[in-house]
Amino acid sequence: MRKLSLCLLFLISYQAMAQKTDTLFLKKLMEDKPELFSAILNHRTHNEIQVIYTQVNRDKNNKPSFKTFTYNVNAKRYFYPASTVKLAGVIFALEKVNELKSKGLTANLTMITDSSFKGQTKVSKDKSAVNGKPSLAHYIKKVLLTSDNDAFNRLFEFLGRSEINVKLKKYGLTESRILNRLAIGDGGESARHTNPIDFYDGDKLIYYQPEQYDAKDYPLELTNLIVGKGYMDSNEKLVNEPYSFENKNVFTVADQQSLMKRLIMPEAYPTNERFNLTPEDYKLIYTYMSKYPTESDYPKYNEKEFWSTYAKMLYYGREKNAVLDPNIRIFNKYGDSYGFIIDNSYFVDFKNKVEYFLTAVVQSNEDGIYNDGKYEYETVCYPFMKNLGRTIYEYELNRAKKQLPDLSKFKLDYLN
Repeated sequence: MRKLSLCLLFLISYQAMAQKTDTLFLKKLMEDKPELFSAILNHRTHNEIQVIYTQVNRDKNNKPSFKTFTYNVNAKRYFYPASTVKLAGVIFALEKVNELKSKGLTANLTMITDSSFKGQTKVSKDKSAVNGKPSLAHYIKKVLLTSDNDAFNRLFEFLGRSEINVKLKKYGLTESRILNRLAIGDGGESARHTNPIDFYDGDKLIYYQPEQYDAKDYPLELTNLIVGKGYMDSNEKLVNEPYSFENKNVFTVADQQSLMKRLIMPEAYPTNERFNLTPEDYKLIYTYMSKYPTESDYPKYNEKEFWSTYAKMLYYGREKNAVLDPNIRIFNKYGDSYGFIIDNSYFVDFKNKVEYFLTAVVQSNEDGIYNDGKYEYETVCYPFMKNLGRTIYEYELNRAKKQLPDLSKFKLDYLN
């Protein structure tokens, strides 16, 4: 009887903890600014909005704890995560390097990608690198600076589909899956096969990874997979049938923010639950996920195509002439495709001692046609992201904190 009572007490305590997430605060915060949010709030399902905001509270030792608020979050309702999956690829690729260090592997070795299956492509050069050679470290820079699709695909091929999904499960990201390369129509059998890869130090072969095959499927019970009234096929012809997102990548907003929190604040997690990353790995990721494309020399970007705030949607939207606040840095990974805009971010204001996590998705596709490139990004999605980010920032500026954070860890050198 005593054991039963203890079990019931534990269950009640667990349920109480699980119910702590506030689902009303964000709704009220947005409702108080109808001029910014009324159109979106009136169509929250139509625009597929989901938002998670997490406050960071520090103790006297600067150890963080979290308080989370959500709006319209539903892990079962599908949205296309686009490039947000790339952050998982970056982390897991560096973990794999560390697991293979005994073989001599490092992220800076020359990475020569071969092909062994239909549709695969080879890579032996990279003109955007300082030495003209491809490497995992340089691919990671390109993924984080401008969300380069080919760079992510090379990380995907290095990892293999099975390892990516094993790692997602290992870190409790059980509502997500990553199945495909991006922007090349990857799917079906081709997504199961990954390329053979050689790693060189000069002319010396250090490590060879043979082609890999993943026979597993990763089923998830989801709604909102069959959408719209038509789509453009690969021949640019309109098909008057709903579009299917079945067998595509899934990365829920809750899993995205969980990944981000563990990456940014590993000290909040038990040692055995942290990513297997070195201090150098953290520095690489933090630097390039917060660095502006205009601050990068290798790779070097055309400022008209990749302006400073190109990737910083939750605060700057997509404004090309936005005035940069020198006290603010945003560590994030965004995505945009099929009318969806997603941003997963950690925000820092060094001057005002502000920090928070914010993850959001919004969609606009008024004509119901998918894959036609006609979405209301400029009039609906970007303004929503900007307004949401600034509303949360304004709230954080005035939020009382018992202990101000020491944010020196995130003051990075962007000149080298």
